[in-house]
Amino acid sequence: MAVLERTYKQYQGPLAPEWSRFLIIPRHAYRDVFRSKLFTAFFALSFVFPLGCAIAIYLHHNANALAGMNVNVRDLLPIDAVFFEFYVAWQGVTGFFLAMLVGPQQVSRDLTNNALPLYLCRPFSRSEYVVGKMSIIIILLSTITWAPGLILFLLQSYLEGWSWFSENIWIASAIFIGSLVWILLLALLSQAISAWVKWRMAARAALLGLFFIPTVFAAVVNEIFATHWGHIFDLRALIGNVWSGLFGTFVREAIEHREVRNGQLVAVAFRTEPPLWASWFVLFLICALCLWLLSRKVKAYEVVK
Repeated sequence: MAVLERTYKQYQGPLAPEWSRFLIIPRHAYRDVFRSKLFTAFFALSFVFPLGCAIAIYLHHNANALAGMNVNVRDLLPIDAVFFEFYVAWQGVTGFFLAMLVGPQQVSRDLTNNALPLYLCRPFSRSEYVVGKMSIIIILLSTITWAPGLILFLLQSYLEGWSWFSENIWIASAIFIGSLVWILLLALLSQAISAWVKWRMAARAALLGLFFIPTVFAAVVNEIFATHWGHIFDLRALIGNVWSGLFGTFVREAIEHREVRNGQLVAVAFRTEPPLWASWFVLFLICALCLWLLSRKVKAYEVVK
């Protein structure tokens, strides 16, 4: 076809900075995700528990409200490391279900529709693509985990005073690091499964199975060998040990069973948890495996035999 008017010119508009180009992917992904009213409602409900925690912190420092209820909330629910550890665990479970709804279809849709060449033919590298897909989960879960958690910590510090803040600043780092480790694990697992399992429902089932099937296997190992080393195969136990280590509540050796006969203690069984370094190392291996699986699938072409 002849070109009669040569009016084609190079684009002269502003270019996106190279460091933030990966944010293009989550920006468009959120438009699609929040079209679902059910997902939007679930996302909004995920802030109910942080709101309840904020109310509990406020009641600790409101003498009039405590006197009206005739309840000593300070003794009933102390605001300490255990309180914030429970908050991280609760919001972590909520984040898992959010990741299960959002993550499994992100990479699979691009692979199914052969869209990867369209991404990678532009000034957009494979690593930027993977980081962009992961940031969908990372940003979404950050808004319900460590971000409200740090706000709660600052609220408690403001009401309690500078001395409490200076003595418990390590709790803030535990909230951030513990939540971030969980978020990165979910982001890598969901994207790796999405890359290899193209059917969305099957991918969600696989992600759910990764956290429940190994739990059964770990329980069998623990029962046979009378130990807790089986938790090395259980993702829930691994992240639980990491959280306990960060919040200072980790106990490696615990009494599992007491046998009493005729009112006398006959036997006590001690079961030992894996050391914290082992839990961190296994989580690192899982993340490395997910990155390797993603590198095998995220390519500009696919060889079909």
